[in-house]
Amino acid sequence: QVQLVESGGGLVQAGGSLRLSCEASGRTFSSYPMGWFQQAPGKEREFVAAVSKSGGSTIYADSVKGRFTIFRDNAKNTVYLQMNTLKPEDTAVYYCAAGSMGSNRFAYAYWGQGTQVTVSS
Repeated sequence: QVQLVESGGGLVQAGGSLRLSCEASGRTFSSYPMGWFQQAPGKEREFVAAVSKSGGSTIYADSVKGRFTIFRDNAKNTVYLQMNTLKPEDTAVYYCAAGSMGSNRFAYAYWGQGTQVTVSS
């Protein structure tokens, strides 16, 4: 069992930056690939980025490539999402998830409660 708690969301102007954090409970964090997803009002939850167990491999949705960076610190049981050059269309609730390296949300076994990111124009 893994419990995930996100933090770092907030309100930011377009062009600004935010760093999201997701801290995991338990001693098996390094056993799980981790991902970030976003869900805007009225839309399905969509893949943003994922990182391998070691942190050595990452994948991104096309919409965030070059702007967002996912990375992890296994010593701190934490995965991060650095978001730069934010756009209003990035506004969503952001969720971290554990258990897969892919973009299929149904492949992830554990989810956090989400953190709201709002980008004003």
